Amino acid sequence: MQPGARATSLRNPNVPVGIVAALGLTQIIGYGTLYYSFSILAPGMAADLGITVTQVFAIFSASLFVGGLSAPYIGRQLDGIGASTVMAVGSALSALTLILCAWSPSVVIFALAIVLMEISSGMVQYQAAAFAALVEADPRSALRSITYLTLIAGFASTIFWPIATALLGYLSWREIYLVYAGLNLAICMPFHVWIMRKGKKGATSGKRLMREPVVGAIPHERRRGAVVAVSAAFALLGFTLGAMLAHMVPMLGTLGFGSAAVVIGSLFGPAQVLSRLINMIFGARLAPPGLAVVSATFMVLSVVILALSGNWLPGAVAFSICLGLGSGINSIAQGSLPLYLFGSDGYGALTGKMAAARLAAGAAAPFVFAATMEQFGIGASLVLSAALGSIGIAAFAAVAMATKRTLVAAPSPSN
Repeated sequence: MQPGARATSLRNPNVPVGIVAALGLTQIIGYGTLYYSFSILAPGMAADLGITVTQVFAIFSASLFVGGLSAPYIGRQLDGIGASTVMAVGSALSALTLILCAWSPSVVIFALAIVLMEISSGMVQYQAAAFAALVEADPRSALRSITYLTLIAGFASTIFWPIATALLGYLSWREIYLVYAGLNLAICMPFHVWIMRKGKKGATSGKRLMREPVVGAIPHERRRGAVVAVSAAFALLGFTLGAMLAHMVPMLGTLGFGSAAVVIGSLFGPAQVLSRLINMIFGARLAPPGLAVVSATFMVLSVVILALSGNWLPGAVAFSICLGLGSGINSIAQGSLPLYLFGSDGYGALTGKMAAARLAAGAAAPFVFAATMEQFGIGASLVLSAALGSIGIAAFAAVAMATKRTLVAAPSPSN
C-alpha cells in the first residue's frame, strides 16, 4: 500500500461499537481508581503511615518508573497473547494490588503495593493496552475507535476526583481502595474477558485474517530517528502533564482557592471530552502529527497561564480547561500517531516501548514537582514544566514537517 492510500483505510467507519463502549467504562474505572484518586488520598496515606506527603509522592514516582520499565515486556505480550487477554489478567492484578495496598501495615509493604499497582495499570490503561485492543479488533477503523474511546474515558477525572473527595468523608483511604478493588474485579475484568472471547470467536471464523493492515507514513530507513523523536516528545509532555495531574487539586488549594480547587480541577475532565469531541467532528483533516503539536501547545499554554495568573480565579479556570484540552488530544495522539507513522504491524510492542520512555521520564514528575514547590515555590515549578513541554512541542513539529515532506515526495497510487 502506498502512503497516499492510507487515508481510506484509516477512516473506515465500521467502528466496533460494543468493544469501544466496554473499554470506555473500564478506562474510566481504571484511571479513576489507579491514578486520578491518588493525589486526593495521598495526605491520608502520609498521616496514616507516618511519612510526609512528599515521601508518598516519591514512592508514587518510583512506581511509575518501574511501571515504565515493565512496559516493553507488556507491549510484547499485547502482540503475542492478545491485548484483551493482557487486560483481563491486568484487571485481576489491579484488584489484588489495591487490596494489598489497603492492607499494608508498613511503608515497605505500601511501597511494594504501589509499585505492583503501577505495573498492573500498564496492563489495563489505554496508552498501550486498550489502544492495542482496538488495533487488534480492526486496524483500519482504529483511529476512529481511539478517538471514541478517549472521548468516553475523558470523564475519569471528573467522576473520580469528586468521588474520592466525597468518600473521604465516610471512609478511610484503605477502605476506599477496597471499594476500588471491587470495581476492578466485578466490572472491568468481566468486560475484558468478554472482549477476549469475542476476539477469539472472530479469529476462529477467519475474520481476523481478512483485516487489512495499516502501512506507516515513515519509510523504514527513517523509522529509528522518528521513533526516538516521538518517544522523547511524549516523555517530555508526560512529565508536564504528570506533574500537573498529580498536584492539581492540592496546588490550587495552596494558591488560595480552598474547597473550590476540586471544582476548578473537575473542569479538566469536561475539557478533555470537549477537545476529543471537537476532534471527532472536525478533526478529520488534521493528521496525527499536527494533532500532537496542537495538544502539546495547549498543555504548555495552560502551565504558562497558571504561572502568570497565580491566585486569580479566571486564570485557574483557564489553566484547568487548557490542560484538559491538551491532555484530551494528547491521549488520542498517543494511540494514533504511532499507528499513522509506523503502521499496525508490531503496534503493541512499539507503543509499549514508547510508554516505557514516557513513563520513565515522567516518573519523576510528582516527586520533582513536589520537591521543587517546597524549595522554590509553585511559580518556579511551573516555569520548569513549561520549559520541558516547549521542547516537546519542537520535537512534534519536527516530526510533522518530516512527515509532510515524505508524503509529498511519495508517488501516488496511480503511478
